[in-house]
Amino acid sequence: MRSLLVIHNQKLAREGRFLPESDSLSPERILRSNGYIVTCTSNQEQARQLIIDADASILHLSIDEVKPWGTFLMQLKALPLIWWCDERSASQSLEACEDDMMLDGMLTPFMKGYELHWALHFSSKQFVERQQWYNEREQLLSRIEERKWIDMAKSILCEIKSITESEAYDILRKQAMNERKRLVDVATSIVKVYQLLQAGKESGAKPK
Repeated sequence: MRSLLVIHNQKLAREGRFLPESDSLSPERILRSNGYIVTCTSNQEQARQLIIDADASILHLSIDEVKPWGTFLMQLKALPLIWWCDERSASQSLEACEDDMMLDGMLTPFMKGYELHWALHFSSKQFVERQQWYNEREQLLSRIEERKWIDMAKSILCEIKSITESEAYDILRKQAMNERKRLVDVATSIVKVYQLLQAGKESGAKPK
């Protein structure tokens, strides 16, 4: 992890109240002095370009700014998100200290070179674990959604054909094999067609 993208508070940068290059405790100065390649920005348009070569993003923001920025950055590229905690960012985050943030680590301006190295190393490992958890969560949600469509289709077949759930499942499975489709795709088609037919019946039954 050598190339780091630092994200600064946009309001402070726009008002000229924070000049990172002249601040001896700024993330840029400290990280560069320890051999890291650092780019920085305070706006999303620049971040779209700079993130391409970044190995991690250092968020020099208050905690309430971390979530929207983290979500934005992760949509562009999956990479470790690390909070730069100094006097300014910490004092602006007192009310948000209990929030569940999407962060993989934390750096401070008073860390020595070897401390920065190991903090970044463990942040990278935490990021890998977070991504694995996120992927497993998405897969679980996908399976739950598929199960919902299949159960709805079985219920419809049971109602229409007066059969058991087991028999309805067999019908779905055989149709999926015959059409060379996924079981959930067949189930979804059945449910949507049934819903259209029901909507048509209800519309036709309304008095004119």
